[in-house]
Amino acid sequence: MEVRACSLLATALLALPALATQRPVNRAFATRSETIAPHALAATSHPLATQAALEVMKAGGSAVDAAIAANACLGLMEPTGCGIGGDLFAIVWDPATKKLHGLNGSGRSPYTLTLEEFQKRGLTNVPSYGPLPVTVPGAVDGWFALHGKFGRVPMATNLAPAIAYARDGFPLSEVIAEGWERNVAILAKYPNVTNLWAPGGRTPRKGERLQNPQLAATLAQIAGGGRDAYYRGDIARTICAFLQQQGGFLAERDFAEHTSEWVDPISTNYRGYDIWELPPNGQGLSVLQMLNILEGYDLKAMGFGSTAYLHTFIEAKKLAFEDRARLYADPDFFKTPIAELNSKDYAAKRRALIRADRAANRYDPGIPALRTSDTIYLCVADERGMMVSFIQSNYRGMGSGMVPPGLGFGLHDRGEAFDLTPGRPNSYAPHKRPFHTIIPAFVTRDGEPVMAFGVMGGDMQPQGHVQVLVNWIDFGMNLQEAGDAPRIYHTGSSEPDGTVMTTGGTVNLEAGFPSESVRDLQKLGHKFGAASIGAFGGYQAVMWDQTNRVWIGASESRKDGMAAGY
Repeated sequence: MEVRACSLLATALLALPALATQRPVNRAFATRSETIAPHALAATSHPLATQAALEVMKAGGSAVDAAIAANACLGLMEPTGCGIGGDLFAIVWDPATKKLHGLNGSGRSPYTLTLEEFQKRGLTNVPSYGPLPVTVPGAVDGWFALHGKFGRVPMATNLAPAIAYARDGFPLSEVIAEGWERNVAILAKYPNVTNLWAPGGRTPRKGERLQNPQLAATLAQIAGGGRDAYYRGDIARTICAFLQQQGGFLAERDFAEHTSEWVDPISTNYRGYDIWELPPNGQGLSVLQMLNILEGYDLKAMGFGSTAYLHTFIEAKKLAFEDRARLYADPDFFKTPIAELNSKDYAAKRRALIRADRAANRYDPGIPALRTSDTIYLCVADERGMMVSFIQSNYRGMGSGMVPPGLGFGLHDRGEAFDLTPGRPNSYAPHKRPFHTIIPAFVTRDGEPVMAFGVMGGDMQPQGHVQVLVNWIDFGMNLQEAGDAPRIYHTGSSEPDGTVMTTGGTVNLEAGFPSESVRDLQKLGHKFGAASIGAFGGYQAVMWDQTNRVWIGASESRKDGMAAGY
């Protein structure tokens, strides 16, 4: 009887080949279930960082405390994207006041480095590596600004998981291991790089357990001495002395005078949802500009992956990025016309430039009279309803290659994004914040919180934000599917560092789009490239399900991350 039952089952399975290839989510691309939790949820790019965030919340910490704990762990475990030598930005939903708070935690250029110094050296762009692109790292001050306003447990509690992992060791994960090897190969010529990140003469491999006692000691100093331990103590002195030995310009005054800035997030309404970003010197405004342009099209009718949708998205991106290249800068030096750039009337004028039958070679900025990266993203939600959208970065992978002795971390190269052309909004100047790519995002509806989300990866970030939102709002995907769906990455737009757009730019598509769409885009004049998987970014999201009173989280498969809750 048992043999007959097995035979019947085998026959039934063979008779249903179509069903055997179907996925429960009914999507053509690979994805998985969302994470759902009743009390709190964290989504980060490393499972151990996600667990650290949950541990801190279980100990009474807020979502902000948890975000700091996760970020500290990621600086240790994923130095290919972030660390305390970089900057941060955050958006926080405070359930007590029912208000969004934005934090700009980016640092400024040295007082003593001038545009003339670059010109004297014959430089037309800020170098990617070495001491010249290093600006004051703002991450640690950003931690303490967030903690001072929204923290519920001591900072020592938040940093304890990272300190323990740095002291006792953590296993290296797969995607990070690949980036680790690639970054060290680029930076190995600089002092202290291989001693810190390639102990024993080679970079670590997946699964190997690593320790960083130097970083453990540095984090312990910060936990005990506060933000001044970093900006006014031995840490700042060590950083500045090292940079000056390498020919850099940052000095103790630059660190001592550094401050983060609380800013009001900016928004547009897209099909009933209010989409929130931070104002320049970041690029979040380009997300709002793209959405305003796309709102004039019936994207749902076009369909995901269709030629019409892909073409329309690419052209909207080109338009927004031309404004981004010339009009986004440190607001202390240039007042970006945010209201005009973010208006529906302006979007209608820009939309009229898009031709359905041809790809544009280039667009001019929309307000010509005014013309003069690797990252980590995480989001956390706690049982009180606080939500945090948090992004932090070294900019170019492990950063500048400048690794101060004995501290256990490297310094970012965010100053590379300055424009060395005189007279433009983002032109280099002393004590100025460069144009920034890292952008946290938030969604509300009718004044209530809906979602904290973000996408990592340089100029992929605004393109990723828009695609995630369109996937979710227009194409009806859930939170996990919206991030796992194949992405478009257009390169070649004019850049804020002065680099001019190549003719038409280059379209990079992940596998999963119909071949017919690719063929038809070529007929419209689009040129194609082949970007690496890392170029398409990483994604995390946390959403509040008002109906079921639960948190929903997502962490995509392009990274090593995890969404988890309790």
